[in-house]
Amino acid sequence: MEGVEITGPLLDRFDEILTPEAVALVATLHREFDTRRRELLAARDERQARLSAGGTLDFLPETRQVRESEWRVAPPAPGLEDRRVEITGPVDRKMTINALNSGAKVWLADFEDANAPTWENTINGHLNLRDALDRTIDFSSGGKDYALRPDGELATVVVRPRGWHLPEKHVLVDGAEISGALLDFGLYFFHCARRQLDKGRGPYFYLPKMESHLEARLWNDVFVRAQDLLGIPQGTIRATVLIETYPAAFGMEEILYELRDHSAGLNAGRWDYLFSVIKKFRTRGREFLLPERNSVTMTAPFMRAYTELLVRTCHKRGAHAIGGMAAFIPSRRDPEVNRVALEKVRADKTRESGDGFDGSWVAHPDLVPICREVFDGVLGERPNQLDRLREDVHVSAEDLLAVSKTPGQITEAGLRNNVDVALRYLAAWMGGLGAVAIHNLMEDAATAEISRSQIWQWIHNDIELADTGAVVTRDLVERIISEELAKIAEEPGHDEALFAQATALFKEVALDDDFAEFLTLPAYARMR
Repeated sequence: MEGVEITGPLLDRFDEILTPEAVALVATLHREFDTRRRELLAARDERQARLSAGGTLDFLPETRQVRESEWRVAPPAPGLEDRRVEITGPVDRKMTINALNSGAKVWLADFEDANAPTWENTINGHLNLRDALDRTIDFSSGGKDYALRPDGELATVVVRPRGWHLPEKHVLVDGAEISGALLDFGLYFFHCARRQLDKGRGPYFYLPKMESHLEARLWNDVFVRAQDLLGIPQGTIRATVLIETYPAAFGMEEILYELRDHSAGLNAGRWDYLFSVIKKFRTRGREFLLPERNSVTMTAPFMRAYTELLVRTCHKRGAHAIGGMAAFIPSRRDPEVNRVALEKVRADKTRESGDGFDGSWVAHPDLVPICREVFDGVLGERPNQLDRLREDVHVSAEDLLAVSKTPGQITEAGLRNNVDVALRYLAAWMGGLGAVAIHNLMEDAATAEISRSQIWQWIHNDIELADTGAVVTRDLVERIISEELAKIAEEPGHDEALFAQATALFKEVALDDDFAEFLTLPAYARMR
């Protein structure tokens, strides 16, 4: 196609996805919307400059009319009426089969945080989704064969494309790298929209990392244009937005409004939200200082305000509210680890279901039953809790900003855990894995982001560790990096080259004076 250059290798069957017609759709979306995308990314930088200069976040006065007027989003689409259990995971072949077969109501098929965006992973992911819809997918490993259950037993597919900030360097349009988001969306929509409609479902999406309703408006305009180009009725696409950035928490109603004909609700994340808190107020000293990540629970006052406002906002507008991740991976060898962790999972899902959430996420098929059991106990035969309007909830901007009220300490153990997990994750990511089992938890890019940003914040605030009294400095972190690497090097299968890359990247994004907006940007630049 004129003006389009694909620099990634055309491996086996890639021509089935990168057809001239599919690439033409992606190129059209790029040419019509990429300028606006870049302008919105520049607006993020401008907001950051205002915050760094002493500004704050608040509900927007210019959109007061949206918040105070009467409107509702579109009713739930087929296959999205009941979302009591959602499983998340990357789009590799084995996960595709296991997630669809898991018993969850929805599978978040992830091209974003749980997917290392190699060219092979990206295009193979689209092949896997199309093959699954055609029921031609299979997989064998270790003498075990994997195959799909009957269609009526499969989870509804909801695709998460990359965020607006991430490029796709293997596809150039008119000499410019295209947006990873538009590639992921466009290829799936072209190949799978009609296939989904033929199965009584539709092309559904999870939208990550947005910071404003204007970014949601851009997505809505992309949806309208794509439906027109393929002759698919307006409103067929549905999208759930992850409220995982600090600015987005102050614009939830406006985000729903912009997507209202295509809206499927909002989701409350955790690690990315905490990462965004640090990122947005990183120059503001201890007022926005967070304790070590494993001690920041969803019951911290500012997190409680965020989740309760999300449920109140969604149900006020007829939209689903989806809860956060249970990342635990059950151990085959340690029943006590399972007992303690599953108690925490049950308590977390009980809190969410009691607060009015319509469903929640798990990262492993073995957690589907416990999540379903908890939500069954609240929902019964009802598909959701949209009738729970939570009119008792009243959240102010001050409540959302009350980071300083978060209980917890900063210890050497917490610092070491951040270093260890980030290094392990980044080594796996550089090797092509985006969802990584670390210490009985399924970790994705958000874990590495919060880990490195906490270390950056602690260094720049001269934090004294509660257990040792040592001050967190670059020298201390460098020493701990060396010590943790030495431990990792003794483990079977250690890849010295990958950990060398991971260490260099980690030092860049955790120890440099300049704060990298997303570690995935310099990481992707290093990726082939």
